Amino acid sequence: MAALGSPLRTLRGLLRELRHASERSGRSYRDTPAYRHIIAAFRAHRVTSEKLCRAQQELHFQAATYLCLLRSVREHAALHREYHGKGERSPEEVAGLVGFRLPQQPGGKG
Repeated sequence: MAALGSPLRTLRGLLRELRHASERSGRSYRDTPAYRHIIAAFRAHRVTSEKLCRAQQELHFQAATYLCLLRSVREHAALHREYHGKGERSPEEVAGLVGFRLPQQPGGKG
């Protein structure tokens, strides 16, 4: 990761990944403990006029790293579903996949 970007952008990305993860369970992503934890952590580490939080950059880096992990896991699962082998295929099916036809045997045996 070269640049972290905005903390708000990272927060929105994390919430987007939570939404993707919660679609499978059928629950709203706002009802999850992960949502409450992320929102509480970002609120606790924001910079206010009274104090300067030194751990803000650390939190932002950890959040961006976690966002990268969640996004990569989701994309890997999608690629795995799309390209994972479906088991052993018959020679006729494999020939059809590459655009060939198997030769017919004389006498009607094939």
